Amino acid sequence: MRYTLLLHYPEMMADGQLSDEAIEQGQAAFNDYAKALNAAGVLVSAEVLQPTSATTSVSRKTGELVVQDGPFADTKEALGGSFVIDVADLDSAMEWAGDAPSIQWGTVEIRPGATWFDTSADAWQGDPRS
Repeated sequence: MRYTLLLHYPEMMADGQLSDEAIEQGQAAFNDYAKALNAAGVLVSAEVLQPTSATTSVSRKTGELVVQDGPFADTKEALGGSFVIDVADLDSAMEWAGDAPSIQWGTVEIRPGATWFDTSADAWQGDPRS
């Protein structure tokens, strides 16, 4: 079963909030976490996102394309990255989520996958009714 671990945590608001040493420690922790997922054979993909200040949100609710700079929601925590894993069940996903470095200062949302686009098959996979 595929699960996406969505990492929500407070964003750094200004340069200098974290020391270079703290940044290096965080990068090392995420590197170790990704390598552990990969070594276990459960990692499908991983991505760290740029800050919400680089976000552009789009909508067609009115029929026309509306573009908004920044995230749609104004929250203290922001989606900072994701890991897609393929594990046996929710219990396994929760175990891996509990090891995510960002769980120390934020929340890890675990969401089961329903469908995904398989680039090698050039087709959607999974059950859209999930």
